[in-house]
This record gives sequence, structure tokens and C-alpha cells, in this order.
Amino acid sequence: MLQIGLNSTSNRFAVPAAFLTWGWAYAYIMLSSRTPKQWYGLDHQGSPREDLAKYGEAAVRDGKLTRTQLGRIQRLEAASANSIDGYAFFGLSVIFATVAEVPTASIAVACSVYSVARVAYGLVYVFVEDDWWSQIRGLIWWACNASCLYLVWAGTRTSSS
Repeated sequence: MLQIGLNSTSNRFAVPAAFLTWGWAYAYIMLSSRTPKQWYGLDHQGSPREDLAKYGEAAVRDGKLTRTQLGRIQRLEAASANSIDGYAFFGLSVIFATVAEVPTASIAVACSVYSVARVAYGLVYVFVEDDWWSQIRGLIWWACNASCLYLVWAGTRTSSS
């Protein structure tokens, strides 16, 4: 019988691998600012990390984009950087839990919480401009970390049993 994706029981690494792949793609591809910067003509291959600092204000002055659009792209870059930073802890906690033989269902739940929280974090970071409401981002950030800490905790509980 062929089983695909999260229902696979034949390989205990399938679920963690799927979530690790998704987490990487989300942090490095989906939250990438390259596409919006290319759209507005701000993408320079020579030093793409400096594009907004070098050319952002001039693009606003020249009418290529609005200040709101520039701020959104800046926050997109920050959300991507934060997701890339957080991916290391996520990846290590998933690998640790998998090696420690935490039940796949527990790993899937923790990874699902992390993934949903990461998407919510990105959306709030990029689209919420109000300082007060942007505090929600911190709560979501902690939800991401709590799911990783749970995996580490669950791995220590499984290993000691």
C-alpha cells in the first residue's frame, strides 16, 4: 500500500524531513525580498543585502514605490532573517526528537504548531505597521520557540525511558 506524506509510517524520518524542508523553503524562499525588490527595480546582484539601504529612499523620492511599500519590504527582509535564525533551533530540535525516537505524531504536532506560528509571525511582521499591535509578533515568536523546546523536552523524556 502506497502512503504519501504525513501518513507515512514506513519511515520515521518522512514527517520530520517534510517539515524541515518546508521550514527551509519558507524561511529562505517564501519570505525572500528578492521578488518584490525586482518588481520595484531595487534588486542589484552585486550587493543585494544593501539594496534597500542604498536605493530605498531614492526609489521613494523617484516615485518607484511608496514609503509604505518600502517599509513592507524592509519588514519582509527582517521576517526572513528572523525565520532563518530560528530555523537552526527548529532543525536541531526536530533532528534531536527524531533521533531520540519521539513518537512521529508528537513531532508532527509540534512541527505543525511551529509552521503555523511561523506563517502567522511572517504575516504579522510584514503587514502590521502599528507598534502596539506588532507586539503580537513576540507572542508568536515564543510559540515557535515553545514548540522547539517541547521537542527537546520530549526527546529527553523518550531517551530516559
